[in-house]
Amino acid sequence: MSFNITDEEVKKLEDVASQVRRDILRMVHGCGSGHPGGALGCTDLLVALYFKEMTHNPEFSMDGKDEDLFFLSNGHISAVLYSTLARAGYFPVPELATHRKINSRLQGHPATEEGLPGIRMASGSLGQGLSVAAGAAQTKKLNGDDKFVYVLMGDGEQQEGQIWEAAMYAPHNKVDNLIGFVDYNNAQIDGSTDEVLNLLDLGAKYKAFGWHVITCEKGNDMKTVLETIQEAKAASKQGTPVMVLLKTEMGHPIDFMVGTHKWHGQAPNDEQLASALGQVKETLGDY
Repeated sequence: MSFNITDEEVKKLEDVASQVRRDILRMVHGCGSGHPGGALGCTDLLVALYFKEMTHNPEFSMDGKDEDLFFLSNGHISAVLYSTLARAGYFPVPELATHRKINSRLQGHPATEEGLPGIRMASGSLGQGLSVAAGAAQTKKLNGDDKFVYVLMGDGEQQEGQIWEAAMYAPHNKVDNLIGFVDYNNAQIDGSTDEVLNLLDLGAKYKAFGWHVITCEKGNDMKTVLETIQEAKAASKQGTPVMVLLKTEMGHPIDFMVGTHKWHGQAPNDEQLASALGQVKETLGDY
């Protein structure tokens, strides 16, 4: 399968991803709490979606008619979604400095009551996003809207029972405009997924439920991520939903964050922030 992706496009997206990672680090440090590990690991995916692959409008409308929709199910990595939305023009970039602070629209888990543009569901109670996305995708089909619905989940989140109810529902109802992603970093708050509750062959499970499954081995390589999204879109709208197992590195690319689950929910101190920012170049200007 061939893809129309130029080196120039990849470079521009990598620059955006670098700035988003700087935003994440500064946001979590600024409030002294949050979840940097998964947010840093999923940056390439969200930047690829919002800056290349999705049809969307920063002049936000809740109904999302004639737009591709994105739902963040693992809402604790909200920092990456907030930064991506701000950099894509949904709200002013300086507002990122209010992350997880009193009366901020940028709560620790996304909340619709705050009225933040780009947020269509409250998330953070793990296991719910796939159900919401399946419903939104089925609604688009019923309304004759040909756009896609994307949802990102954590791999630890696959331990939730509601995931598997939605996993049965979508193929049965031929919700084939739905593309799911599992952030497959093998790490959750209490340790590795193998230790906490082994997922075994996750791809085989989704296949058994009737999904078309794609495995992306390099979820932190922008070109590979773009190719994977385009492969998923090409496989869609043929009667079955698509699930992408996106193998990422928690804390990527910060040397003291990768290879451990400890940065799932821990903020860097001043010295750690300086070290981390020194590893990610500033490309669009810090807020």
